[in-house]
Amino acid sequence: MNKYALTLILKTDLDEKARKEILESVTKKFGKLEKEELWGAKDLAYPIKHLKKGYYAHYFFEGEPSSILSIDKDLKLNENIIRYLLVRV
Repeated sequence: MNKYALTLILKTDLDEKARKEILESVTKKFGKLEKEELWGAKDLAYPIKHLKKGYYAHYFFEGEPSSILSIDKDLKLNENIIRYLLVRV
C-alpha cells in the first residue's frame, strides 16, 4: 500500500448534502483514510470554468495502486469537481 495526498476543489453552488455525497463517494474508495481537512470555500487564484470561488477538501490516505486508477477516473468524470490533484507521497 502506498501513501497518497488528494486535494479537491468543488463548485461552491452545491448544497451541503450534495457536497457530502460527492466527498463520501470519493473517500469510500480509499484504502485507509489517515487525515481529512475540509478547508471550506476560498477564492481561486484565477477563474476556472468562469468560477471565482471553490470549496477545498484535502485528504491523506493509503491505497493500492490499482485502486488509484479508478479514483482518478471517477474524479475526471464528476462535473462538480473543478480541479483535483492526486499525488503519491
